[in-house]
Amino acid sequence: MTTDLRPENIDWKDLGFSYIKTDYRFVSQYKDGSWDEGTLTKDNQLHISEGSTALHYGQQCFEGMKAYRTADGSIQLFRPYENAKRMKLSCERLLMPVFPEEKFVEAIKKVVKANEEWVPPYGTGSTLYIRPFIIGVGDNIGVKPADEYIFSAFVMPVGPYFKGGLKPSNFLVTDYDRAAPKGTGAAKVGGNYAGSLLPGKEAKERSFSDAVYLDPETHTKIEEVGAANFFGITKDDLFITPKSSSILPSITKYSLLWLAENRLNLKVSEGDVYIDQIDQFKEAGACGTAAVIAPIGGLQIKDAFHVFYSETEVGPVTKRLYNELVGIQTGDVEAPEGWIVKV
Repeated sequence: MTTDLRPENIDWKDLGFSYIKTDYRFVSQYKDGSWDEGTLTKDNQLHISEGSTALHYGQQCFEGMKAYRTADGSIQLFRPYENAKRMKLSCERLLMPVFPEEKFVEAIKKVVKANEEWVPPYGTGSTLYIRPFIIGVGDNIGVKPADEYIFSAFVMPVGPYFKGGLKPSNFLVTDYDRAAPKGTGAAKVGGNYAGSLLPGKEAKERSFSDAVYLDPETHTKIEEVGAANFFGITKDDLFITPKSSSILPSITKYSLLWLAENRLNLKVSEGDVYIDQIDQFKEAGACGTAAVIAPIGGLQIKDAFHVFYSETEVGPVTKRLYNELVGIQTGDVEAPEGWIVKV
């Protein structure tokens, strides 16, 4: 995908998940103990010191969220205050100044509004992906927090994260760990993802969509599916998702937990998902902002291959959850109070 594309030249129904340079991004600087007002800029290049802590010590965090075009042509955000709260937790874990929640949401609204023509049309299956981030910058050396930071948010139109959209794909259970037991697994920081590149590459080389990570302490429980959260539906209709201090608290996952209980009348639970007990699940999937819901057809566990509902068909409960969630995001289904913010 070229970065000099214009909205009028895009085939909205054939978008992949790749970088496209849009018109504006929001940038705010932290200096002398406070954030400035921030501004929109056309410059997609950051100019930072060679001593920036983001470059040397991984002092940075980010978020992933989307804007959606509705049937009446308006634009809406899905639970942006939850992204603001999660970024706050990531900042606190890495000793970075928090970008205030209200200011965060206003910045997101500004950058989406400024790039309004890049928001894909309703019904195309594509969305506007939003990437806010904070990095430690300035002239530093030595392992300590920076004195200066940059908050920025940029956007781009995207299609499905996994090719083919809502169809099952297979995953490989890896021996690698995604995060340490008391490390940064629950914060959305770059180091977690850098460590996942090698196991992800090895899984793809074996024709799997990505790697599935087990808990780092015992390697007996499912934690995450690539960069997404795991969920399963048992044969007696319990919707369960793993609970661990090293799992990223996914906004999509908590939304699905609420929808499963309140809209589909399922029993729900956050708890242990033991890898040797996965035959209890009639359906399974991965969920996250980028992936939305990716049904899991089968899991390769050492020499054994376990199929859930089907390698080719989406399970009925997963399909209902997907339709409910995407319906809310695109304005076709009534949203719970506070979930939608209009741009």
